[in-house]
Order: sequence, then structure tokens, then C-alpha cells
Amino acid sequence: MTHIWLPVAVQLSLTFGIAGLFWPEKFLPVFEVLMFPWAASHRLVRAHGVAALVLSAGLFTYLINGIR
Repeated sequence: MTHIWLPVAVQLSLTFGIAGLFWPEKFLPVFEVLMFPWAASHRLVRAHGVAALVLSAGLFTYLINGIR
């Protein structure tokens, strides 16, 4: 059961990254609540989507190389 968390993290970051790129208008209300003092925009949501995809690629590389 301890080996399941890394693949789950890869899948979740990949899912949220792709969803943030394809449907930023769906995530805009969430970002408005999370980033209250700053204005949320489609550009910000897309930037976070790209960052989630980079995180997913890094975690996947870590998983494939078996650096545990």
C-alpha cells in the first residue's frame, strides 16, 4: 500500500494540469477563493496547469527511475 501514493500523485497532477489547460473557466472560481487578495485570471489558471504538468512529468521520471 505504501507504493501506491506516488502513482496516485502522478495521476492527480496530470489530471489537474490537463483540466487547467483545457477548461480554465471551470477552475477560475476555485482560484478566486484560494488566491483571495489577488485577482484570478485565465492566464494564472493556465500557468498553474502547466506547472502541474511539469510536476507530473518530474514525478513520473522519479517513478520510472526507481530512486526510492
